[in-house]
Amino acid sequence: MSLHTSVGESDRLLASLDPDPVTIINGDSSFPVLLVCEHAGKTVPQALDDLGLSAEALDAHIGWDIGAAGVTRLLADQIGAPAILQSYSRLVIDCNRPPEAPDAMPEVSDGVPVPGNRGLTPGQRAARRREIFDPFNTAVAKLRGQPNCRAILSIHSFNPQLQDGVNRPWEISFLYRKDAATSERLRHLVLESAPDLTVGMNEPYQIDDESDWFVPRHGEESGLPHSLIEIRNDLISDADGQAEWAKLMATVIHRFATEL
Repeated sequence: MSLHTSVGESDRLLASLDPDPVTIINGDSSFPVLLVCEHAGKTVPQALDDLGLSAEALDAHIGWDIGAAGVTRLLADQIGAPAILQSYSRLVIDCNRPPEAPDAMPEVSDGVPVPGNRGLTPGQRAARRREIFDPFNTAVAKLRGQPNCRAILSIHSFNPQLQDGVNRPWEISFLYRKDAATSERLRHLVLESAPDLTVGMNEPYQIDDESDWFVPRHGEESGLPHSLIEIRNDLISDADGQAEWAKLMATVIHRFATEL
């Protein structure tokens, strides 16, 4: 039996015990920088039976951005910034991808088959978009549209190695396309506080319309200063690492905010 046959074409995907896809912290804050974390969670709706994956697979990078939620929550607390986090695994639907993109609900991720994404019908794909992607996207658009919002930053993490074992040397990287100035300023502020860090620009990923959502649709379309921040996940996989990086980025973002 298919892992998702329990969800009919017109049925709801999320049940009463499933978490809300959107978590908002400091929603009434007047701090001028909005924090976004699209890959904060690794939850799978009950109806999808863990997508046929082990807990170990969902705990890995394919399931979520390791440490990103912890850093985002600490940052929001330390600087009083508004933050919005998405609860579900990127394997259910990736909220930093166009929902029609092939890898928005991948059948294979980093070489790992995802049985619960195999052969999805248009109705099943639509349910994930309607109940997870759309509420999160709408919430981000609403918060970025508040009069006090002057910039938006998305918090992510990346694996320290490629699949072939090649090391990625950057501890942190800033991703951008048209708005290079924001990422350049953040890079400068990071290096002022931590000059020994190796900071990447558009590493280890690059932004495009086909596989990205935050930068094209929330950053560029809003006209707000923006950057997608990537922190190497071995540095923020535990509470101590998250606290260390949140402290650094709180200093950086607070200084950045005073210049807006």
